[in-house]
Order: sequence, then C-alpha cells, then structure tokens
Amino acid sequence: MSAREAFGRAGYDGVGVREIAAGAGVTAILVNRYFGSKEQLFQAVVVEAMDDPEVLRRDVVGHQDTARALAEALVARTAYGEPAPEGLLILLRALSNPAATRTAREEIEKGHHAQVREAVRGPHAAERAALVLSTVVGFQVMRQMYGIGALSEADPRVLTDLLTAQFERLFSGG
Repeated sequence: MSAREAFGRAGYDGVGVREIAAGAGVTAILVNRYFGSKEQLFQAVVVEAMDDPEVLRRDVVGHQDTARALAEALVARTAYGEPAPEGLLILLRALSNPAATRTAREEIEKGHHAQVREAVRGPHAAERAALVLSTVVGFQVMRQMYGIGALSEADPRVLTDLLTAQFERLFSGG
C-alpha cells in the first residue's frame, strides 16, 4: 500500500495525499473520497499495520508461556541492522503531529494494549500491559535501530532469558 510505505518512510507530516495517491496510481481526489481525510487514511494505515504485527502476534500473546514466547519473538526480530518493522516506523514518525499521535494512541489502546491486557493477570493489569508494550518498543528502538552494544552484541539466549524474567513479572503481577 502506497500510504503505508509513505508514512513509514517520511512520517505523517512528511508526506501528502497527492504523493500517496501518485504512488498508488490514483488521484488525490479518489483517496480523499475513499478515506475522507489524511488523518482517516493514517488511521486506516495504523489499523492495517497493527493487524499484521511482527512481534505482538496473537500466537505469541496467547501462548501458554507468553513471557518466553514474547521474549523469543522480540529477540528474533530485532537484530541490529535488520530493517525496523514498518508499523513501528509509522508510529515513531508520527510523533511530531498531535492529530497523528492521538490517532495512533487510540488504535494502540484498542489493539495491542487491549490484546496484551487480556493476557495479564492480577492487579494493575492495564498499567502492566502498557509496561509490556513500552518494553517491546524500547527494546526494538535501542537494539535494532540505535544498536546499543549491550543489546545488539549480546548473546540472544541471554537477552531472551532476561526479557522472559521481566515479562513474567509483568504478566503475572509477581
């Protein structure tokens, strides 16, 4: 999808409807007729990106050992130098625009946060689910995008074990 690629590459403020339309081989009028506005198009892109997660997949979050499955998926997908997930780039590059940030936050809360919240047990489940998401995003950014040596050069088994312990505590409340 032209919009997904454009928002991932240039962010919400860095791309216009005309550019997105040209990339899709249609007119801006058609894009606006179908989506209504750039913000609504962005919302559709965020929803689509969240429907196809690379780490927070249903089989991972719904796994019997969610903490281990999530740690393994996260470490496997975040090697330094590998391209960052397009959905993550879309969300990070939208931070400069308040409307896009609001849209992204609403979709994250309806999507990934709600999904992780279902797997969390005990008190303060909503807060702990948000901490899981924060850990996932922070780890992706620091390891995969910035290449922080302690993360990018670490033995993947060590990282998996450390993340598993952290996720176990967040998921169980212990």
